[in-house]
Amino acid sequence: MTYSVVGRPVVILTALYALSILLANLTLDQFLPLPVFGLLSVGTMFFAAVFTLRDRIHRAGGLRAVYIAIALALLVNTGAALLTDTPWRFVGASFLAILVGELADTAVYQRLIGKSWWTRVLASNAVSVPLDSVLFTLLAFYGDMSSRDLTQIIFADILAKYTIAALFAFRVRQVSRAAA
Repeated sequence: MTYSVVGRPVVILTALYALSILLANLTLDQFLPLPVFGLLSVGTMFFAAVFTLRDRIHRAGGLRAVYIAIALALLVNTGAALLTDTPWRFVGASFLAILVGELADTAVYQRLIGKSWWTRVLASNAVSVPLDSVLFTLLAFYGDMSSRDLTQIIFADILAKYTIAALFAFRVRQVSRAAA
């Protein structure tokens, strides 16, 4: 079932999407060392939900709703970054990584629109997760951190985003099936 772009499910999903990105951006420079290898940005734990939320927006409202959600999230997060005196390097890295990663994900998802939801989600995340992680980490931290630290951040971000997004998608699918 498809809802209009201004339908309640799309509005709620878009608000959660923008909020997830905002919380990720507010905690992007706080790291947790993983037990064996990796530095996990606290922001990654919030950002991982973004991939599934965007896919749900796509499903509920279509391509136009996704573009509106991405634009709204970019505006809200850029405004919040300016209000919180976030360094320009982080603002630019976040903006570009979100824009490139989200648009790449949306393009892959859209090309697979006739496939199952799981296929669309897994294929689009396979492109956007590493793209977003590598682009953001290099733009935000290159020159300020060692190559080893950058590698650990990218590794931990990709691992966490895939894991959290898969768990989130699985839970959303269970809830959807139970409601049907």
